[in-house]
Amino acid sequence: DAYYLRACTLLKESNYESTLADFEKAFSLATDNLELVTSAYEEMQAAGFAEEGKTYIQNFMDQQDKKLTDSQKGILYYYLEDYANARIYLDGALNGTDAKVSLMLGQTYEKLGDNNYAASVYSNFLSTTPDAQIYNQLGLCNLKTGDYEAALNAFQSGLAIEGNQLMQVLSFNEIVAYEYLGDFKQATVLMQKYLSTYPDDEKALREYEFLQTR
Repeated sequence: DAYYLRACTLLKESNYESTLADFEKAFSLATDNLELVTSAYEEMQAAGFAEEGKTYIQNFMDQQDKKLTDSQKGILYYYLEDYANARIYLDGALNGTDAKVSLMLGQTYEKLGDNNYAASVYSNFLSTTPDAQIYNQLGLCNLKTGDYEAALNAFQSGLAIEGNQLMQVLSFNEIVAYEYLGDFKQATVLMQKYLSTYPDDEKALREYEFLQTR
């Protein structure tokens, strides 16, 4: 964990060579830790080194191949952008109780252009288990398909889950849903409340300027 966290800090400081050294050290100390490898990839991707980060994913697959479950293979294929294989393995692992598998499978179908099926994957999971992240993804999916009322309901359902870590994201997306519905008055009211809580959100500030022209 210490090597991983230091690597993330070094990456933000553009100390690329030291970043790689610390990631490699972290991997060597936890050779079967899927979350560690995928998190490192996400950090590399965010810093503009997605292709380099994919080598971590591929190396992990090569080294752990016979030990990997279908869900793990599906997740790794997703990060490699091999969505055809990701769908095969994640479909095989889907059991309706694993939030990670449901989320990744839905996102895989989104990448393949089947937003309606993706929404059904999210909805099936949510029918038994509330999950803020999946509610948010369902809402985004509904925005893509033009079902703005359903999108608003999804975001609000996520917001109703106490103590979730996506309050800011869900609050912003709720405002966007009201905009799509043409209810600019409510969007403006919510944006004012949002900015009182998150005053440094530059994207929200630009959106507020737009709303003031409506």
